[in-house]
Amino acid sequence: MGFKVEHTDMTPSQGHGLRLEPLHKKGQSKTEDDLEKQVSRLSESNNKCCRCCGLTRSLGIHQAWFIQDPCGIICAVLTYALLFYGVIVTDAVLLYPIGWDVYSTINGFIFNSLGFLAFISHIKAMMNDPGAIPLGNATRDQLGNLGLKVGQVVYRCPKCVCIKPERTHHCSVCKRCIRKMDHHCPWVNNCVGEFNQKYFVLFTLYIALVSIHSLIMLLVHFVSCVGTEWGGSCAHFSLPVTVIFMMTLTMEGLLFSLFTLIMFCTQVHAICTDETGIEQLKREQPTWSKKTRCLSMKSVFGSKMNLSWLNPFVKPDVGSGKDLRYMYSV
Repeated sequence: MGFKVEHTDMTPSQGHGLRLEPLHKKGQSKTEDDLEKQVSRLSESNNKCCRCCGLTRSLGIHQAWFIQDPCGIICAVLTYALLFYGVIVTDAVLLYPIGWDVYSTINGFIFNSLGFLAFISHIKAMMNDPGAIPLGNATRDQLGNLGLKVGQVVYRCPKCVCIKPERTHHCSVCKRCIRKMDHHCPWVNNCVGEFNQKYFVLFTLYIALVSIHSLIMLLVHFVSCVGTEWGGSCAHFSLPVTVIFMMTLTMEGLLFSLFTLIMFCTQVHAICTDETGIEQLKREQPTWSKKTRCLSMKSVFGSKMNLSWLNPFVKPDVGSGKDLRYMYSV
């Protein structure tokens, strides 16, 4: 659905104006009152943390972005459960029996640091606005302030009643239009878009690294203990329990490392080619000027390449690497 910008015939005292012609299909015209009612209904179900128990307010996160989708919440909780299970089992089965020597200290520090960074990256990806367009901003006043050229078409989303800039897609789960929407990921219970793609990429990276590190320690532990009676530094628990823990940890490490490595490589490829997952899937012809790989990476991770790119505590400057963000911006 769009609005077409055209010149209108006005008196000399009024000067030149713009007429915004709604391009509705037959039978689908909506009045301004209908749009206001729709915006009001959408605003009542905004994507904020639940305020029913007062816990979010006491934690200071009651205004944080959060998608109240049951499936996404279950997937996010399952992600944390698997992550914590892997960390606890690795520490208890592979490192604790060895004691405080150089091997266990160094590997324990690296492994738990990667696990902590993965956890923070997931929190950031889940509770940061991915780039949602303000609800109900498709008003005539807003359209008049965009500085549009005559003949230019401005698209409006009929579901959330907002102006849709270039490379914006509507998410049926978030119920919002998202800038540079790559996809909706139930595992982070959020869309991956312009404002949180860095955190999602870091989440996949750190999960892949922590899984690979766990698999390496599993292999070292098995090789060093295979010819022994699995006592002392080889097993803190009984042999059957230790074997079960090691088998489940191996399966989890293999699945997580394979899945997240694929996702990480897919995300990096999409960033370098300056195309989102949806754009690649739909094979959309770009109407925007594609950026170089360097500028594309800067637009996701921030300014020049440094260690802050790997730090989930640093909010990226998504304006880096962009001359004009879009043909028109809201």
